[in-house]
Amino acid sequence: MKDNMQGMVVHARRFLRNLTAALCAMACLFSLAACGSDKGAGKIRIGIKFDQPGMGFKKSGTYVGFDVDVATYIANKLGYSEDDIVWKEAPSKQREAMLQNGDVDMILATYSITDERKKAVSFAGPYIVAGQDLMVRTDDHQINGPEDLNGKRLCSVTGSTSAVTVKQKFASEVQLMEQPGYAECATALFSGIVDAVTTDDIILAGLASASRGRLRLVGKPFTEERYGVGIKKGDKELAKKINAALVDMEANGSWQRALDNNTRGTRYKPNPQFNPPKPQEGE
Repeated sequence: MKDNMQGMVVHARRFLRNLTAALCAMACLFSLAACGSDKGAGKIRIGIKFDQPGMGFKKSGTYVGFDVDVATYIANKLGYSEDDIVWKEAPSKQREAMLQNGDVDMILATYSITDERKKAVSFAGPYIVAGQDLMVRTDDHQINGPEDLNGKRLCSVTGSTSAVTVKQKFASEVQLMEQPGYAECATALFSGIVDAVTTDDIILAGLASASRGRLRLVGKPFTEERYGVGIKKGDKELAKKINAALVDMEANGSWQRALDNNTRGTRYKPNPQFNPPKPQEGE
């Protein structure tokens, strides 16, 4: 009898262990957060640039910039605190794949809304309309617009359409230097290796702000770049919520404060004809 009782206890304990393991496995299936994934409930994953001062920049383990401020505001309106945000680096060439693969929930990374991109992903916004411009040394007054670039040395990022636009529209004789990032272009401009840097004005404003007065914007944008919040293709419900957050941010002054804080000292002002824009994509 005693042996039978001991056997029953052993079987009961084994059954409980197996049941616990099974329940844990089920919990992992239904709540990835419980198994250590950042995809779980209570977290939102947002793609940004890590190397663009003024827009998206990783600094001593923190993240700063206009894109970061806009993303944080949207996340708060969606019910997430700053501690709930998981920041992911979103290089330009990987943005569509990151959204399609579900690596991120949204991307704010100087992400221009184009018809070609909308074949792969959807957008909310826009949250700002930028324009391609030039950045020069503060003491250089010879370059006052893209038409002054003939014979000059221009820097842009490898694979960028910015330099191509300048060469096609304004200055066919410009000498082009390509660098892997705009920070490298800014360094080349500091040292006199090039005469100007070109890309979207708000990106240049961030670089100029970080230069402590050594670089300045020319202030004559010649394109329109509608920056949107990239989301998974067809997610209209999320687009509506993001657009509502953007409208609220612009209405209560938070949008302007974020812009001023991240372009301080540059006198940058986005084109008032288009800014702040009316968010209407994706609905």
